[in-house]
Amino acid sequence: MMDTEYWIDGAHEHAGGLEEAISYIHAKWGRPENLGFNRDAIRHYGKCIPRFFLLLQGERIIGCGALIINDFICRHDLLPWYACHCIESYERGSGLGKLLLEYAVTIAGALGFSEVYLGTDHGGYYEEYGWERIEDGYEPSGGRTRIYRYTL
Repeated sequence: MMDTEYWIDGAHEHAGGLEEAISYIHAKWGRPENLGFNRDAIRHYGKCIPRFFLLLQGERIIGCGALIINDFICRHDLLPWYACHCIESYERGSGLGKLLLEYAVTIAGALGFSEVYLGTDHGGYYEEYGWERIEDGYEPSGGRTRIYRYTL
């Protein structure tokens, strides 16, 4: 997907290589002890999900996102989940997050899904892009998180 100088590319198609994509996503969402988990999750994808992708400006990675089966939330009956949403701090406020969200729901629709979910502690952001807060759910730690739905 192209938007003037910005480009969204799948982790497996990234010109810098899959390891660079894994390293970036892990640096944003992982911990030293779970690199193997993240590497395996990103490397092994099927015909449907998970799908990990990068937002690039030229050759520089400036963000990431993913469609996954479950985002460590109790609601295993809901899928797919949008996760790993990140825009570099120096690029925030310019609407680039919207590009990742639109890309994710477009991919979900192409895969035959009519809804996409996400869990977050951030209020107000996702509503700006058409996501609806539907309830709270629980993380494995016992903490609560907001669950949002986007209907395609």
